Amino acid sequence: MTQSTLLTNIRNIGIMAHIDAGKTTTTERMLYYSGRLHRMGDVDKGTATMDWMSQEQERGITITSAATTCEWKDFVINIIDTPGHVDFTVEVERSLRILDGAVGIFCAVAGVQPQSETVWRQADKYRIPRIIYINKMDRIGADFYSAVQMIADVLGGEPIPIGLPIGVEDDFVGIIDVINLKAYIYEDELGEHFTTRDLDAEELKKATHYYNLLLEKLSENDDNILEKYLEGETISSEEIKSSLRNETINNNIVPVLCGSSFKNKGVQMLLDAVLDYLPSPIDVPDVEGFDPNTKVPITRHTSYDEDTCALAFKMLSDPYVGKLTYFRIYSGSLKAGQYIYNSTKDKKERITKILKMHANHREEIESAGAGDIVAGVGLRYTVTGDTLCDEKEPIILENISFPEPVIDIAIEPKTKADQDRIGESLQRLAEEDPTFRTKINEETGQTIISGMGELHLEIIIDRLLREFKVNANVGKPQVAYKETVTSSAKAEAVFERQTGGRGLFAQVILKIEPLPIGEGKQFVNQSSAEQIPHEFVPAIKTGVFEALQAGILAGYIVDDLEVTLLGGSFHEVDSTEQAFKVASSMAVKEGLSKAKPSLLEPIMDLEIISPEEYVGDIIADLNSRRGRVLAMEEHRESKVIKGTVPLAETFGYATSLRSASQGRATFSMQLKDYAKVPESRSKEIIAIRYGLPV
Repeated sequence: MTQSTLLTNIRNIGIMAHIDAGKTTTTERMLYYSGRLHRMGDVDKGTATMDWMSQEQERGITITSAATTCEWKDFVINIIDTPGHVDFTVEVERSLRILDGAVGIFCAVAGVQPQSETVWRQADKYRIPRIIYINKMDRIGADFYSAVQMIADVLGGEPIPIGLPIGVEDDFVGIIDVINLKAYIYEDELGEHFTTRDLDAEELKKATHYYNLLLEKLSENDDNILEKYLEGETISSEEIKSSLRNETINNNIVPVLCGSSFKNKGVQMLLDAVLDYLPSPIDVPDVEGFDPNTKVPITRHTSYDEDTCALAFKMLSDPYVGKLTYFRIYSGSLKAGQYIYNSTKDKKERITKILKMHANHREEIESAGAGDIVAGVGLRYTVTGDTLCDEKEPIILENISFPEPVIDIAIEPKTKADQDRIGESLQRLAEEDPTFRTKINEETGQTIISGMGELHLEIIIDRLLREFKVNANVGKPQVAYKETVTSSAKAEAVFERQTGGRGLFAQVILKIEPLPIGEGKQFVNQSSAEQIPHEFVPAIKTGVFEALQAGILAGYIVDDLEVTLLGGSFHEVDSTEQAFKVASSMAVKEGLSKAKPSLLEPIMDLEIISPEEYVGDIIADLNSRRGRVLAMEEHRESKVIKGTVPLAETFGYATSLRSASQGRATFSMQLKDYAKVPESRSKEIIAIRYGLPV
């Protein structure tokens, strides 16, 4: 098999959806039918291969994205099963960054849910071609056509059904193939045997409608299809599939299939669609980066003959082999035992082993090449987002951006032995998860861990206690507030020390100005070389950003402001980088106090689905939490309440909502943005922060 043929037979795909839409069950079935598994796992029983962490098995949810590989009809499919819970959205983000295509799974009963909308937007960001699989057609209330309409209305794009359900709920027995106008009826419980028959009159009428809809859409960009369609000529299924493949890869159409993964119906058609419509590594644009020395843009072609280029997208601590580094190879090839250059860190690394991963099982291989997703052992310096390449032909690929944590918890080791162990354990966890942060509170000496939500930190703490054997006292969750400024101010600081010998001197003049919320921190240099030599400016910038790690109101990170270096002075002998770093830090503290500082709090987007009779109580409770209702929509027999609420008011909300709705309402929330804290609430937060009476 030639190299180009080999690349055309690779599919790198992700499985993405809202929590409980059936991602992991669908992946299990794909592995079973492809021969990778010899028995089907069950999420509810904790036997799913892809949910290998004990925390996943106990909760019945996916926490970490798991990679696996299977073969279907001489094609290699690399699959990443991603989490559906919003606290682990980083796993989806970094997976989509390195994938070529995705399968979006939607529940036939619920349709588009909040997190499925989030992952869809993430896929839009990376322009990932998708196919849709509407799952759970066997469930009571399943409605394929309503789900398709909801996808079109909420997500946009062009969802075009190519597989229609035969029957629904308990009567779901098979699928209509729209392209071939045939019916597939499942004959056994395992879904391995099915019969093909012609469509009856009612089925043919429905299938013909969607067949014509598909041809009309394909005709917009395919002159061959248009000409034959207008002339009434026969269009072969191969021509339709070829045209649909192009339109799917160009993100003009999203093919829609259906099935019931739990009842083993529809998964083989989904596997066929992955081969037929999702791109191979050579169907997607060549990867782009820049030369770390000259900053000149560089393109690497997807080929084994190109210089090697790979992106690390995930770290994992493995109890047997140590640190695993997952990476996607875009060009060239790698061999076990060879050296590779980390251009992001400017370090040489040695890959002692290359592994093909199957969830938490490893298969050692000698080499890997363009298009492969593998894990490496022995990489000491590499972290998520780093580029690995040939040292003689360096390139840096675009990094992966991650959201800031919004919840803090204080954690204290119980013994001296735990104290020694906790630092190393937290460092390993932070390497694995870029949205997990740790810091030391200098006033209390406590270790503060930060994450994306209560469940996120609950899992981290569970792993600390169970996996890393750290005994610790854990505090209550706290909101990760930020500080900002509301007006402009100038500040000047002089740092001067005179000891017996050489002294220290630095003078810095800064201006601090507010930026719109969400703009982050910016540093601008307007000083001249006569005032401050250029070699001291990086030290000043470092001092500024270090000072902004703790604000003057309550010690929270300061954000959304611009610090401009206006000028200063230096001494030919006594000025040092350290002196300017200290002076800039002093000037920032003075400037913050003059610039009317205020607190910012995280605001969450909230979506609640509830029977109509409980809506009044739910809204009253939301209002008491400083929440705002932005919209109310109908969804089948329920009401959908969309609004915002400060994160500080959501602790314990699940219990409160269950109580208000007799357990019948559900909700999901995710970070929207930050907003200024009301004055009265701000005083409370500051008082609590410093242990003062409220």
